[in-house]
Amino acid sequence: MMIIERVKEEEIEEVSRMCRRSAVESMVPFYAPSVVEECVNNALSPEALEKRMSWTHFYVAKIDGKIVGCGAIGPFWGSLDESSLFTIYVDPDEQGKGIGRKIIEVLENDEWGKRAKRIQIPAAIPAIPFYKKCGYEHRANKMTFEDGHFEMEKFM
Repeated sequence: MMIIERVKEEEIEEVSRMCRRSAVESMVPFYAPSVVEECVNNALSPEALEKRMSWTHFYVAKIDGKIVGCGAIGPFWGSLDESSLFTIYVDPDEQGKGIGRKIIEVLENDEWGKRAKRIQIPAAIPAIPFYKKCGYEHRANKMTFEDGHFEMEKFM
């Protein structure tokens, strides 16, 4: 049975390993090696995730105690009625089983999701089809590519 709960500080190393593996396996066909390396070594380092945990509501999905997915929601540039999703990853061995969709549901039902009239997400290329299935569209119906991501949004 899967549970989704707020991440604990002592789980950050395991979350980082899972995210790094997922990022490498999903990003390599779409991004230059330097971009993947930057993501894995900086954005998904335990230190970066711990920092993200300090200003977002960061969740983990677990099956039998093993972390199989994660995601975070936080403020969108200080806006009171907009939020942003971050660090949505699912273990490559567990993808396609509905875990990512459940994580999105939890994030959208978090207090920062419920207050939002709009939720945005910087989406990596391989994640775009998944986010579209969850109701997210390219921002202002334009494919805006910024910092290696496409800006997507959903009006609540």
